[in-house]
Amino acid sequence: MSEQLKFIVDQLNRDPFKKNLNLITFDSLEPMQLLQILNDVLAEIDPKHAIDIREEMPEQTTKRMCALLGMLKYKPPPGDQSDVSRFRQGLVTGSKPVVHPILFWLLQKVPELKKRAYLARYLVKLEIPTEFLQDDVISETYHQYEELVEGFKTYHKECEQLRTSGFSTAEIRRDISAMEEEKDQLIKLVERLRKRVESVSNHQRMLEQARQLRVEKEREEALAHQKQEQKNQLFQAEQRLQRSQQQLKDLRQASADANPESLTKRLEEEIKINSYMVFEKLPKELDGMRRTVQYLEKVVSEPAMGQTDIQELEDKIKNVDSQINHLIEKRMMRNDPMDDKLTLYRQQASIIIRRKEAKAEELQEAREELSNAERELNQRGDHGFHVLRQDMQRLVTRLRSKGTQYKKKQKEMAELQSEFGVLQRTVDILTKRHEDAQKTLETVEAERGISGYSSTQQELERVSAIKSELDEKKGRTLEDMSEMVKKLNYMIAQKKEALSPLIKELRSLREQNHQKVRQEYDEKKAQYERCAAGLESNSSKLEQDVKVLQEETAQDENRYHHLNSQSQVNLFMQIQRAADEMKAYVSSDPQERKKTVREMYMKNIAEQELLGKKLREKQKTVRENHGHNMEQMKMWKDLELLIECKKQCFIKAQNQTSIGKVIQEGGEERMVL
Repeated sequence: MSEQLKFIVDQLNRDPFKKNLNLITFDSLEPMQLLQILNDVLAEIDPKHAIDIREEMPEQTTKRMCALLGMLKYKPPPGDQSDVSRFRQGLVTGSKPVVHPILFWLLQKVPELKKRAYLARYLVKLEIPTEFLQDDVISETYHQYEELVEGFKTYHKECEQLRTSGFSTAEIRRDISAMEEEKDQLIKLVERLRKRVESVSNHQRMLEQARQLRVEKEREEALAHQKQEQKNQLFQAEQRLQRSQQQLKDLRQASADANPESLTKRLEEEIKINSYMVFEKLPKELDGMRRTVQYLEKVVSEPAMGQTDIQELEDKIKNVDSQINHLIEKRMMRNDPMDDKLTLYRQQASIIIRRKEAKAEELQEAREELSNAERELNQRGDHGFHVLRQDMQRLVTRLRSKGTQYKKKQKEMAELQSEFGVLQRTVDILTKRHEDAQKTLETVEAERGISGYSSTQQELERVSAIKSELDEKKGRTLEDMSEMVKKLNYMIAQKKEALSPLIKELRSLREQNHQKVRQEYDEKKAQYERCAAGLESNSSKLEQDVKVLQEETAQDENRYHHLNSQSQVNLFMQIQRAADEMKAYVSSDPQERKKTVREMYMKNIAEQELLGKKLREKQKTVRENHGHNMEQMKMWKDLELLIECKKQCFIKAQNQTSIGKVIQEGGEERMVL
């Protein structure tokens, strides 16, 4: 839960929300403010929801948010799915357990939800009753609407494919411009070549041969491309064959090494590992997660903690830590050898358990990596060739653009090489002229008997100039350094003489005033700390009071706006109702007058009075005939008893006659015998 809140606060502090919140302020938000933040996030996804929820009824706000969340396919957490009414009630009241998961889900996938909301604007079909579709015009219009929706789907898919294909409009425009330049250059080149060729005999035949050569080269390129594709397919088939052979080899090795004992041992090891994972590791992790969830639910259910509560908890933690340290010291002082042995065994057992858990985690990670690798291998096996083809197409387009750039650079390089050749030629000419002048000077010097004079003179002049510069620099540097040293020594001596009495006075004053200043500093520091502590406590109290008053003011404003809008709506409805009543009552039309509330109430009163009159008459007749009816009912009951008695007597007489007949028949049979 804390990670979820951190993520929500981090996202709300970024663009485009910029709420400037922290965990404490976000957790202490009022329900109305929390709902407003949720509405702002929904407005970022769908701009139609950019409204102030204080200007809207709570039922309308809930209905609007639920409709948008349903369109975005939001599924509440497992605890809220069983009771939709409770989820709606939590959304109305701004409950944190309901709003926080919604914010976490929305802020995780804002771009995807923006796209979904944009598509829903055009793809969510209108619900039209079937009886309206019986009309031909409406049915035809609705059919056109469905065709437009399908067309939008196809265009959107094509647009997404173009966006994800790796091509950009800037690159395509650069390619087009480069192709147009290349086309112009080729057209000019073709025109020049055509003018040259027209003067040659049999140029038509030569053009035909060149055309056939071009066709054959294109065919050769197509065959080379086909050959490359077949090589790629052959390479893929060889890779599949190698994988299959490796699998077959592994299976054969496993079957060759397999015997009942090894298989049984392997199965026993797998059973032990799986039983450890199922009965020990996973239940521990599940219990730990449940405890964490219970602890987080307990933290969430508790109110927001202030600075005093945090200080109390820190004090409790310090006390518990001190008690633990005290117990550890007691135990160390006792120094029981049995405890030492048990501690050693416990450490060894804990080390073994940790190693076992680490190996189980490594096994689980290896299984997950194996499953991911198999899934990725299957996906690449299905889509590898298609992806390779797309990569080849992209590579061809890039090579084409690089080819145009290469031609431009080659042209620039040719121009630079030609310019370099001109400059190199100029340098050669100048060096040649210099050599000729030098040779002429040497011949003149040789004729006059002073060969090497010019070179020697130049070298001497150069060396003398360097030497004079060095001497000047050296002299200036030595003079400056000596003068600087003299000045510094003189200034240091003067300063020492001037400062020596002051230093003595300063030492005495420092020793005298140090204690006084130190004591005053300590007093001022204590006074400052007391004042700062009091001001800090007062400021914290004032900040809390201001925060409480601001919250109360916001609540009162919300309540005022709500009651004001409700009273205005009720007053408007009553005024409208009274105006309609007066209009219908004053109207000369009897049908309109019958619709008034007064006429309706008068009619109901007349009907109730008539009904009461009928009931009173009925009551009167019932009272008058009550005695006679009771006597008649008593006579009927006596008659019923009399008839029942006669019935019983008749049944008894009939039974006696049947018994006599049987006895008589038995006597006759004896007489016959």
